[in-house]
Amino acid sequence: MPPKKVAAVVTEYRRWSHADVILRNLLGGYPDGTRPDLQLVSLVTDQVPKTDMSRELAKRHGFRICNTVSEALTLGTDTLAVDGVLSIGEHGQYPTNDRGQLLYPRRRFFAEIAAVFERTKKSVPVFNDKHLAATWDDAKWMYDTARRLMVPFLAGSSIPVTWRKPELELPRGCDLVGAVQIGYGPFEGYGFHALEGLQCMVERRGREETGVSAVTCHTGPAMWAALDRHAWTKPLLEAGLRRVPAHAQGDVRDLTAKARDAGTFEVEYRDGFRAFVVMPNGWVHEGDGGAFVFAGQVRGRDPVACQFYLQQPDPFAHFAELTKAIDSLVRTGHAPYPVERTLLTTGVLDAVMTSKHRGGVRVETPHLDIRYRPTDWGGAKGPIPPVQKM
Repeated sequence: MPPKKVAAVVTEYRRWSHADVILRNLLGGYPDGTRPDLQLVSLVTDQVPKTDMSRELAKRHGFRICNTVSEALTLGTDTLAVDGVLSIGEHGQYPTNDRGQLLYPRRRFFAEIAAVFERTKKSVPVFNDKHLAATWDDAKWMYDTARRLMVPFLAGSSIPVTWRKPELELPRGCDLVGAVQIGYGPFEGYGFHALEGLQCMVERRGREETGVSAVTCHTGPAMWAALDRHAWTKPLLEAGLRRVPAHAQGDVRDLTAKARDAGTFEVEYRDGFRAFVVMPNGWVHEGDGGAFVFAGQVRGRDPVACQFYLQQPDPFAHFAELTKAIDSLVRTGHAPYPVERTLLTTGVLDAVMTSKHRGGVRVETPHLDIRYRPTDWGGAKGPIPPVQKM
């Protein structure tokens, strides 16, 4: 069988951009020498910086540089000419809104993709990198449009599919007492990764995911006071912090108190479950593999914790694992894990940014009545490919 033909719509294509670390797996294969069953045939770049790689890569690999999304999906014909679409709206120069949300053109990309589907009366699978959109309204429109057009839809972070150190998969249907996810970096850009790490683990509790009823963003002294109100958080926080690969010398609470960008996201679920994302900026360092760490406790058992390992720099093998999920989506026509996970994390992140903007108020989220059941497409297995020398 010939490889499936895919188009990519990206904000920019420079070294180490998300376009690079995803599409390199289509152009040159995975770090282990195997290849996805996908062929990149067309590319649209919304912005072309001086460091652009796409034009040279197009000459080398033979894919078509297009001026519009329509051209990329039809290859200049009157019909849909690709088997799948990758929408990578990450990196580039874009504005932020008053809540500090970076306004990447993810809805615009999807709207132009959907317009081709409607015109040609045919849909193919679409992957949307990271959260669906900055705002809930845009994300929900994208989700609803995909359902209306029967688009097999996948989205999200590489966090759920990367290696877990140590390997950890919570049993489906488990009775989870609580969860603490450690993150770092900017609240929106990296807070999303932390929420995806949290959600891919806690969605395995009970019969199904039930959605989120309220979200609060705590900063300053409130970030620790919120955790201290619950006895179950102490052992989980300690277990999570022990897995952080590198951090500053000194007390985590003292050091985060001096940081303007430290905080905690409190997530209240509709079934009564509660979890926290802790962003201890000022104390945490990225270290080997990054500082995204999950800690949870199944009732009657000891707390467990794992690091979501992100390989930096090249070959960024965690993006190869994400590409394997994209490959499965396009080949089978079915998302290997529910897009509802990322619809939910997108909505939670939007509420986090709203809460932060409003000074840490509790934001009720009746619109996040999102129910779904997880699949068993989880973290990567086997050895991590060696880092390539720069």
